[in-house]
Amino acid sequence: MPDLIDKVLREVEAAADENVAFAADLIRVPTVNPPGDAYEDCAHVIGDRLHALGFGVEYLAAEDRPEHTARYPRVNVLGTWRGSRDRPLVHLNGHFDVVPAGDGWTLDPFGGVVRDGKVYGRGSCDMKAGIAAAVYAAAAIRRAGVTLPGTVEISGTVDEESGGFAGVAWLAEQKRLAAGRTDCVIIPEPLNVDRICVGHRGVYWGELTMRGRIAHGSMPFLGVSAIEGIGRVLQEIRERLQPALAERTTAVPVVPDQARHPTVNINAIQGGQPFGVSQSPCVADECRLVFDRRFLIEEGFDLAKSEMIALFERAVAGLPGSRYDLRDLLVVHPTRTPADSFLIAALERAIDRVLDRPATLVASPGTYDHKHVDRIAGVPHCVAYGPGRLELAHQPDEWCGIDDLVNATKVMALAILQLTGAVEI
Repeated sequence: MPDLIDKVLREVEAAADENVAFAADLIRVPTVNPPGDAYEDCAHVIGDRLHALGFGVEYLAAEDRPEHTARYPRVNVLGTWRGSRDRPLVHLNGHFDVVPAGDGWTLDPFGGVVRDGKVYGRGSCDMKAGIAAAVYAAAAIRRAGVTLPGTVEISGTVDEESGGFAGVAWLAEQKRLAAGRTDCVIIPEPLNVDRICVGHRGVYWGELTMRGRIAHGSMPFLGVSAIEGIGRVLQEIRERLQPALAERTTAVPVVPDQARHPTVNINAIQGGQPFGVSQSPCVADECRLVFDRRFLIEEGFDLAKSEMIALFERAVAGLPGSRYDLRDLLVVHPTRTPADSFLIAALERAIDRVLDRPATLVASPGTYDHKHVDRIAGVPHCVAYGPGRLELAHQPDEWCGIDDLVNATKVMALAILQLTGAVEI
């Protein structure tokens, strides 16, 4: 049905200014996480637009989550456009929380500035432009007068930057995202408009507490320095673990290329007496380290954790009188969309039609809400696809190109038409 496809694409182009203005409006709501500012306000900005476009709208507060408080309510929004049948049901999800602006900006991070073919601001590419693209993809189909055979849902959710547990995870726990009702999920994260993200590496965050023995600083030989123990851990990581990780490579197309290997990063170290207060001459009897081990689907969590434990054991063995405690902070298992997924195929056809070039399949070095769609909702057909460049996320002067926003909107519109059974491309 080429006439229908062309009509939908023309509607996307006709609404380009409206689409960009909506993205800018979302950027102007400073939904900074932590602590979770202005979530309810942003949910209503999205909900009001969905309602104006003919969606049924619900506001869903994760009141049973500890993150939800009277001061910082965790309010998600869900819009539904039911076609002639409930299924197929295509769900498009975007998080509207953003990381703090940080330093180095040359313009207002929450100004929603539009100039030189770009929309600027914190969250412009990660991922408020993606939310706008999802909304206006559906809007183009409605304005073209299409009656969908299936159903479209669009959700705006909270807390992805801190794990998504009051957002997508909570929706999945409530069965609003579930294998029994949801056929596929598109998350418009900024992976570039010709790339489809089919999964991510695993994460193991842990807190290591090294314990020694306090002694007078003038006689350190009578104590055991926990800081020295952490130093031995760092030496083990540098000399033994990192070379071993560099030898492993995943078959999953993780980008950039360096992230196709497992990695370990030290997020924080704190030991001894705090700075800024009067010091006393003591050997440090406690030192803490937070590590971030990214592991491959071929490795698995058990291997990743056992290697860290073996490393800590070697460190304390080399420092008699030391000992350690280990606390797991976060475990996220790797995800991968089935290679033969109908969702991948639909987006590949849409990208080829809109951009006149083949799509590239990639996987994310970090994680995103795909993990909850896969593990909790039990929906295997989930990908990330959206406007924006991944390397600009969380950066000063973050921006999303308007051409990319419009093209991603076209791709999502054509994907929705295919996935709901309205048209074949």
